[in-house]
Amino acid sequence: MSTKANFIAADLYSYLLSVSVREDNLLKQLREETAQLPESVMQISPDQGQFMALLVRLMGARTAIEVGVFTGYSSLCVARALPAEGRLLCCDVSEEWTSIARRYWDTAGVADRIELVLAPAIETLRSRIRNGEAGRYDFAFIDADKESYDQYFELCLELIRPGGLLVFDNVLWSGEVMDNDSDDPEVRSLQALNRKLHRDERVDISLLPLADGLFLARKREDIT
Repeated sequence: MSTKANFIAADLYSYLLSVSVREDNLLKQLREETAQLPESVMQISPDQGQFMALLVRLMGARTAIEVGVFTGYSSLCVARALPAEGRLLCCDVSEEWTSIARRYWDTAGVADRIELVLAPAIETLRSRIRNGEAGRYDFAFIDADKESYDQYFELCLELIRPGGLLVFDNVLWSGEVMDNDSDDPEVRSLQALNRKLHRDERVDISLLPLADGLFLARKREDIT
């Protein structure tokens, strides 16, 4: 829903970017190309992409899932952070948007690390579980239709290993999650997810006011 910080003053955010973000020319080119699309607000911010890449490196992740690819900024950040033999499963339904992502994956030399499946993500994730891939992934980033977030959570929780990490985007929804009288189905779904993660003993959690809100949920080791 937002490509920049929603919860920090504009001048302070500009300073933050100036001293911390190391966006190279390829990522900048992708961000600027995406900015020309009517749906450009769906792109993550550069500081968010860099943060997720850092998480992947800190974990030593080798296998990852992305639910919701759009034009590929987040997947490019994650794929680059994986080792050469790493693998990223990308789930999306748009050939148009992911065709842009494919170009940048090729240019970056990481296309061989990425498996793109164009199908409803719930079907793809369920298929991977049926194929025996439960517990085989290290990291999952979820940034797709908000009304399905709970299902993505349950499926990705099964697919990641104990100690693995799930990251949910847009969980603060520009502050609209504070409106308890909202009848917007996306807002209601995000409110329900936030409440569920808060009390779910299967995961260790932290909600960060980064970009439009990132909820981190680490699968506990005693969960199989």
